[in-house]
Amino acid sequence: MGKHEPEPKLTASEKAKVTYYVARMCKRSIAGEDVHQADLKRKVDRVIEGARKREAKTRSK
Repeated sequence: MGKHEPEPKLTASEKAKVTYYVARMCKRSIAGEDVHQADLKRKVDRVIEGARKREAKTRSK
């Protein structure tokens, strides 16, 4: 497993996006365990990675 990076602080917009994607993942899991969710996981990861980049950018200023 890779190095665990600390979770970044999310803006209100980022929190809303993650909440939306997690809610969709929950809805899909109700449909069944074999339902594909990788696309939503990637979207959540993308939002979190963007928050990490934003924090690093503001920290370097």
